[in-house]
Amino acid sequence: MFAELLGTPGVEERVELRSRVGFMALHGGSLERRTAEVAALAATCAGASLYAVLQPEDLRWHLPSHLADPAESDALRAFLAHCDMVFSLHGHGRDGYWTTLLVGGTDRALAATVATALRAALPEYDIVDDVATIPVALRGLHPANPVNLARRGVQIELPPRVRGLGPRWRHLADGELAPPTRALVDTLATLARAS
Repeated sequence: MFAELLGTPGVEERVELRSRVGFMALHGGSLERRTAEVAALAATCAGASLYAVLQPEDLRWHLPSHLADPAESDALRAFLAHCDMVFSLHGHGRDGYWTTLLVGGTDRALAATVATALRAALPEYDIVDDVATIPVALRGLHPANPVNLARRGVQIELPPRVRGLGPRWRHLADGELAPPTRALVDTLATLARAS
């Protein structure tokens, strides 16, 4: 199924291998907007690796993360073999969670570290790393989820506002980052450099 998505016209798979820390955006492009851009910026700032799947404007195919099988992608397999630590960025738009970042994945020690750094950088947002309070579908705990196949990994679900989307940020020029997006990128890059 993952190979079918990757083979769909207009879908782009990007891999850049640099440091042993990597950023991943499985649902980039039109699906979970700006997740791939945030991942790419953080990776560039930190000299980290990147893996992203970008969907074109005329496609919004949500393939659950646990179906992104490295056996169906040489690029994803190479990325996971290269990286010791992975930050997987996703977007959510759940009612009641518009200013809430959810820090999931099976590496709960890393999740706690990431959550602490995000709380300091984004005090106007709620940062939730208690798995029991994260909606089940957004926990990122499936053992086949690529972030859990990495040696260490954390899944971060980002609401639209922190990605610079929505009416609050309409005044920004093309390419200009909203202040919380810049703080998010800087914090993730700092975490990656320190790892």
